[in-house]
This record gives sequence, structure tokens and C-alpha cells, in this order.
Amino acid sequence: MSHVLTESLGWVATAVFVGSYFFARPSLLRGVQMFGALLWVTYGVLIDASPVIVANVLVFSAAAWTTFRKAPAPKVVAMTAEPSRIP
Repeated sequence: MSHVLTESLGWVATAVFVGSYFFARPSLLRGVQMFGALLWVTYGVLIDASPVIVANVLVFSAAAWTTFRKAPAPKVVAMTAEPSRIP
């Protein structure tokens, strides 16, 4: 891949990752972050930079884990009814 295309990929990855923070829904934010991380991993492979690869595999993994983990079951609060007080 040419130097210009490789560098362009790095800039696109930057734009995608920064843009992810403008999403209001957490699930969309994490989805875009995962896409950006994959772009960064590809960029890291192309420039043979293991720190870029490892860091973005970790970012992808954290975003994926928080996206697909099971939400804790809602806590049930027992409510007791007070006996009616009739004078």
C-alpha cells in the first residue's frame, strides 16, 4: 500500500475515533469506537507498529465487552402495604 494511502488510513481512523464521542447513545459510541479501533489495528499492521496494534486491540476488546455484557438483573424491592387506618 502506498505511503499516502497508509497515512490517509491513519487520519480516517483518527476522525472516526474522535467522532465517536459525539454520539449520545453509549451503544453507538462503542460501535463507532470498535470500528475506529479496527482501522487503527489495520494502520498499525501496515506500519509495523505493535504498540498501535496492541493498544487498539485492547480498545476494541473493552468496547466490545461493555457492549455485549449482560446487564445486571434489576433489584427487586419488596414493598409492604401498610394496613389501612380507619378511625
